[in-house]
Amino acid sequence: MNKKIRSVILFFTTLSLVLLAGELRAQAKNPVFDVITVSATITPPIAEYINQSIDASVKEGADGLIILLDTPGGLDLAMRDIAKGILNSPVPVAVYVHPSGARAASAGVIITISSHIAAMTPGTNIGAAHPVGLGIGSMDKTMMKKVENDAVAYVRGIADKRGRNADWVEKSVRKSESITAEEALKLKVIDFVAPDLNSLLEQMHNREVALVSGKKIVKTKDAIINKKKMGTRQRILATISDPNIAYILLLIGLAGLYFELAHPGVIFPGVIGGISLILAFFALQTLPVNYAGILLILFGIILFIAEIKVISHGLLTVGGIVSLVLGSLLLFDSPDPALRVSWSVMIPTLTFISLFFVGVIALVLKAQLRKRRTGKEGMVGQEGKAVTNVFESGKVFIKGEYWNASSDQLVNKGSRIRVVKVEGLTIKIEEIQDKYGG
Repeated sequence: MNKKIRSVILFFTTLSLVLLAGELRAQAKNPVFDVITVSATITPPIAEYINQSIDASVKEGADGLIILLDTPGGLDLAMRDIAKGILNSPVPVAVYVHPSGARAASAGVIITISSHIAAMTPGTNIGAAHPVGLGIGSMDKTMMKKVENDAVAYVRGIADKRGRNADWVEKSVRKSESITAEEALKLKVIDFVAPDLNSLLEQMHNREVALVSGKKIVKTKDAIINKKKMGTRQRILATISDPNIAYILLLIGLAGLYFELAHPGVIFPGVIGGISLILAFFALQTLPVNYAGILLILFGIILFIAEIKVISHGLLTVGGIVSLVLGSLLLFDSPDPALRVSWSVMIPTLTFISLFFVGVIALVLKAQLRKRRTGKEGMVGQEGKAVTNVFESGKVFIKGEYWNASSDQLVNKGSRIRVVKVEGLTIKIEEIQDKYGG
């Protein structure tokens, strides 16, 4: 009996120790932080990527999300979507301007200050947060002032919520002021300056952050870094949303459709052109487009098509090239260089596309002016041999065929003849005289 009691006690003791060890292991589980990289202009596809990454971190039970940021800026609407997602995130989100040489400019400023933890690598900079809208045409001074004041109120509210320097953030919006990582730390714009990710994690340890659910202490000791890459779909959308790529796709699309119209039945250029145009239109809806620019580009294509139909001695072609150039300059209506086509892309693309259109026009005109080799027109000028005497009637042999023929003068049998005119199924001929008149 005593042995049984001792066995039962030993069993429950062992079970308790196992359960206690499991609980201790669970409590001692290393924290996990997801890490994503955003090195692009802030556009709607990038906003979607960041917000989906936050949702994924929550669903997978990660302890936080770290965004490695390097951006020249971007669209106000996309930036606000990102800031809203970070401000309402159930897990801590750290924005780390990285690597050295990176920047958080324009929209990047607001994204950085909206984070629970803001950090920068030495050799980076932050600032120049003047607002960039998404609209048609340029804004007048009154409207620009309203947009600026709205942006100031927005960023000051975020900075105050995060306990950061709201006065400097306002200067960044109104005066496009920019500062280094060390200056940002000194002015309390960011929380840390960290040379690498491990250093950032060390400094983040035991940091208290305010989530929507309440305050939380961030634990990063022995943290596991889970680096995530952008999905294929998101990479494609982010790539074609670049103004330079969107511009190239637009011109390739128009060139492909133009070639198909000029040479019906080729098919391949039309297919490529259609796909490129669809992708370009997707990108243009996410960018600050000036529709006057699009109309000028389309008008240029119309002038190129007209050159094929109307003999203008090159004037329509010149007008088409000028229209393309002006449309390209006006296409993106934004003071932000990140949302405009760069000169290094525009000039080669315009040169290539213009030469392409001129080449196609030259080929079409050459084909139109080439002597016809079939039909009635193709018969005129053909040479052959008289099979019988030919005057008011007779027969001739031309290109392997016998024809009824007539002539204004008698043509003897066996003489070399040339077709002068085709009248129904009868041809009018003339005798070919040799150089001696024989």
